[in-house]
Amino acid sequence: MIPKELIKKIRYIQIYSSKIVNEMLAGEYHSVFKGRGMEFDEVREYQFGDDIRSIDWNVTARMGHPYVKRYVEERELSLFFLVDLSASGTFGSIEKTKNAVAAELCALLAFSAIKNNDKVALIIFTDHVELFIPPGKGTGHVLRLIRDLLCFKPKRTRTDIACALEFLGRVTRKKSVVFLVSDFMASGFYNPMRVINRRHDLIAVSLADRREIKMPQAGMVTLQDAETGQVRVIDTASSKVRKEFEKSSQLHRSSLRQMLTTIDVDHIEVFTDSDYVRDLVYFFRTRERRQSGEYVR
Repeated sequence: MIPKELIKKIRYIQIYSSKIVNEMLAGEYHSVFKGRGMEFDEVREYQFGDDIRSIDWNVTARMGHPYVKRYVEERELSLFFLVDLSASGTFGSIEKTKNAVAAELCALLAFSAIKNNDKVALIIFTDHVELFIPPGKGTGHVLRLIRDLLCFKPKRTRTDIACALEFLGRVTRKKSVVFLVSDFMASGFYNPMRVINRRHDLIAVSLADRREIKMPQAGMVTLQDAETGQVRVIDTASSKVRKEFEKSSQLHRSSLRQMLTTIDVDHIEVFTDSDYVRDLVYFFRTRERRQSGEYVR
């Protein structure tokens, strides 16, 4: 049985996501993710303005006047969500944790995908793959993904991004769009990301909370690493301690951005208190401009 509160939450996400998709994201999604190419649709009579390179000379010879081949975009894609639900994602200094934001963001993208008749798949991971839902279509399929993202209880606490990427490489050979959603508090994933990005369209979505970037003054504070269980007592009243913390956080963010740029992986940075709809729209629009040649990254 699904708890009533969870049903209410899923229903809210469905209504909210469908509204945003219809009003803002559907066109942006379609413009950026073009499909696998063009497929033959029909042969019709030549009309003024048609590209002469599309003339079907065999049909033209048989019929005695020009005919052209018509192609349509092969639209269907598979969208994979690789979502990190390790223990560090349970942190949240405001209303929402990083894991909650990950679920809502994936819901928006999933509803955009099915509106375009694309398939959606989910891989939930920690330091190993904990759940795999193969590609599927339809609202019911997306609602199952949202339910699992909201209520799934991982067996482990740590993070291994490389293992999730290697698993993806084994379960699909077809070129897919892959959203890797994580706080990226891990290491050893440079080469697996580079390999996956050669085969697929990989987008990294990094999640963060403001308290992970800037430490408040709160006196002596006991902190526990959610993934390792390690406990530390920190004097947050010390400006030196706060500066070192902020320096370490900034170094982590800048190193991640530099690494993603090096291997040509697109990056969306999302904070738990930010408008992630705006972040997605900005990503779609800048990527579309780049693809159309308006500028080069």
